[in-house]
Amino acid sequence: MKISEIFFSIQGEGVEIGLPTVFVRLFACDLRCTWCDSMYAVEGTDFKDMSIEEVRVEIERFKCKRICFTGGEPLIQQKELEILAKDLVHDGYEIILETSGHKEPPPVFWTDSCLISMDCKCPGSGMEKRMDFELMEKLRPNDQLKFVIQDEADYEYAKGILKKYKIKANIIFQPVYGSSLKWLAERVLEDRLERVRVLPQLHKIIWGDIRGV
Repeated sequence: MKISEIFFSIQGEGVEIGLPTVFVRLFACDLRCTWCDSMYAVEGTDFKDMSIEEVRVEIERFKCKRICFTGGEPLIQQKELEILAKDLVHDGYEIILETSGHKEPPPVFWTDSCLISMDCKCPGSGMEKRMDFELMEKLRPNDQLKFVIQDEADYEYAKGILKKYKIKANIIFQPVYGSSLKWLAERVLEDRLERVRVLPQLHKIIWGDIRGV
């Protein structure tokens, strides 16, 4: 497996925000979002080749049963990831899969032990035409669909998606890092979007925009 980094921190995003979590950041992505904050895991040579067994040993070192697979795009390495995830689920781990809305997760991630955190890319990312909205409609009530909002155009786009499609998952509006959380919260209140959670990237509030947290 091509691994960018493995580290122990708190979950900085979504419905499990604040919970201690082991992060396994897989290398490579087939999208190129304009605001990407982890380009070191998208392209270049900043990764380590590890066997599935080596990744498992590193995970166990932190003695935490909550795992988040992130990237890059983890599902680029779907075959190896599925084997590892099945093994972890068998041993009682809880898993979060952070993925974009253009690749369908394999069956192991649709079990009760796993939460799918899916991004719906807005126009500000430049990747909105790559999204699979039928896939987003498959998300379960315990999953989450996250919109990273850059500006008014992104906000209106996200509202339109929620109106057009039947999304059962938790809805997260998250501002692009460095943009206004206050503005986004006020817009959600103004429009009475009662299902939407407005959340920051908590880890960046605590530690800043650095790796390994």
